[in-house]
Amino acid sequence: MKTIMILGASILQLPAIQKAKEMGLRVIAVDMDKDAVGMQYADVPLVISTIDIPAVVAAAKGYKIDGVMTLASDMPMRTVATVTKECGLVGVDEQTALNATNKAVMRKCLKEHGVPIPIFYKVSNRREYDAAVAKIQRYSMKFIVKPADNSGSRGVFLVDKLNDSQAIEEAYSHSKEFSHSGDIVVEEYMEGPEVSVETLSIDGECHVIQITDKLTTGAPFFVEMGHSQPTQLEPAVAEDIRRVAKMAVEAIGIKNGPSHTEIKATPSGAKIVELGARLGGDCITTHLVPLSTGVDMVECCIRIALGEKPDIEEKFDKGSAIRYFETGVGKIKSIEGVETAEAIEGVKQASVVHGIGDIAKLVESSTDRVGFVVAQAADAGAAVDVCYAALNKIRIEIGS
Repeated sequence: MKTIMILGASILQLPAIQKAKEMGLRVIAVDMDKDAVGMQYADVPLVISTIDIPAVVAAAKGYKIDGVMTLASDMPMRTVATVTKECGLVGVDEQTALNATNKAVMRKCLKEHGVPIPIFYKVSNRREYDAAVAKIQRYSMKFIVKPADNSGSRGVFLVDKLNDSQAIEEAYSHSKEFSHSGDIVVEEYMEGPEVSVETLSIDGECHVIQITDKLTTGAPFFVEMGHSQPTQLEPAVAEDIRRVAKMAVEAIGIKNGPSHTEIKATPSGAKIVELGARLGGDCITTHLVPLSTGVDMVECCIRIALGEKPDIEEKFDKGSAIRYFETGVGKIKSIEGVETAEAIEGVKQASVVHGIGDIAKLVESSTDRVGFVVAQAADAGAAVDVCYAALNKIRIEIGS
């Protein structure tokens, strides 16, 4: 029996833990939270922080693991890289992990390899921030401020009026609060529809599995409120997106494993927003890709981590979508209609993340979303329609 170590045991990692068990593997789940949902499914639950590199490496060697991975989180990527190096396993190297988790390093790497990106500046303090803002104001463009090393839309802020001193101040403090290192990135705001590209690299060759259309809250936080597959953009635009995604994955250095690459289709062509050397979250690769293509990306990633060849052949061409609940702000008093929503043809899942008694907040990051619906249909547009039909059946009462 082979052993796979999965870094993280939250709801994000649960599909990988369950899939590995289904594949007959011994699963070691690592999480600092002993009560994380995935711990109960693991053969060996280890209460260790996923960013405690020495402790995780020691455990990996002690259990003689055959593979290591994380599913939809950037934070453990450097740990994954060190474990693969120390244990002689398949995966990203330490430089690639850095390239894929620090947005400032990522931008520099992509620029050096000629990958289309926005104008950007990395800053570490207020003086550098003011200087970067002054430079970008010369271009008379809106700009985004975001942490150099976080994910899930945490700390992202748009400044759309160049002379709005209050917004400029708020953008700095908001992004700084979410930066682990203290570094933030100031960059050009790119106009155009945004997509993500789900890829798998095998022996140095990058394969595009699917392109996902994205719906966000818009300014100023741009939290993702929905996804659908396949993309409904024009074929020529989609082909440009595939080309740029492959360029980015190769520039970052991913030779074996997944990438979730976010791209804007701007009037001057596809440009990289950012990418991760991991599977996409928000049910994109755990639910939507299998529903639209028949490709099980979670199983593929497990097999790549074990040094095996995955099955990446598309089985069918359908549409899939996810849409998140939109609620008021306040204490959740009741939630009704979830079972009715699940009974609608095409609905694959309706889930509540924040239940009765929890506080529904203004959506400023992905963790603030109350719940979601996942659907499958003949095409992407029809899948989105099914999601909204289901959402219309769900009633959430908010009190003070």
